[in-house]
Amino acid sequence: MGCQQGYIETNGTSLYYEFSGNPNGEPLVMLHGGLGSQHDLLPLHPYLAPDYHLISIDFRGHGKSLLGDRPLSYIQYQQDIQSILSYLGIERYSIFGFSDGGIVGYRIAAQVPDNVSCLITLGAHWRLEADDPSISLFNGLTADFWAERFADDVVAYHASNPEPDFPKLVDAVKNVWLDTTTSGYPFELVKQIRCPTLIMRGDNDFLFSLDEAVSLKSQIAEAAFANIPMTAHAAHQESPELVGNMLHRFLSQHKSDPAHHR
Repeated sequence: MGCQQGYIETNGTSLYYEFSGNPNGEPLVMLHGGLGSQHDLLPLHPYLAPDYHLISIDFRGHGKSLLGDRPLSYIQYQQDIQSILSYLGIERYSIFGFSDGGIVGYRIAAQVPDNVSCLITLGAHWRLEADDPSISLFNGLTADFWAERFADDVVAYHASNPEPDFPKLVDAVKNVWLDTTTSGYPFELVKQIRCPTLIMRGDNDFLFSLDEAVSLKSQIAEAAFANIPMTAHAAHQESPELVGNMLHRFLSQHKSDPAHHR
């Protein structure tokens, strides 16, 4: 279960990916949250790596990936991930996405449904309504605020990114989070999702409310929902064993045809 990694030049930038886990297992694409990196999902690897081929990707500007010159958006993230998977020859896969990673997962599952076996999201909005309390938080976000709250993450970003510019990245990500155009949140696109889907949220997640999660479940034909007790937004870091085992169980119940792995 060794690890392979590399860069892929696509869509005007250089994006970093890693393979880990079981190379003979079903492909599982691991997508991290905004202003984070694939490193944030490592707490889940012990529960998934023995049975699944993990493909971890840093979004443009995040982790070890370069920002490039294009504006950030959920549709750009989506195009980047699809380009990487196409380049790697991975035609059918499941997706786990945390926060922004889950939002990208909704878009991919809705728009290339034949490629996605299963979708699991954690703390991932599907829309941004005009009265969403997150809007004031996003508008007030600064690089200094983030560095105060997530100092270790910012240190790791500067240590790993080839061209670090954290204030520039924060401004770019703020635009993603506030984008209510068709390049942003999936909104009604989620109705096109056909694969088995597990929607998860931490019980104390103030960014993704219980009402919004339940509304999302009603939009997707094959959706299950899990509210993770005693956790907030990053439930996978607060309770990795519970979340990891739930992920494994859901994926195991929806094993795809082995002929589709390549």
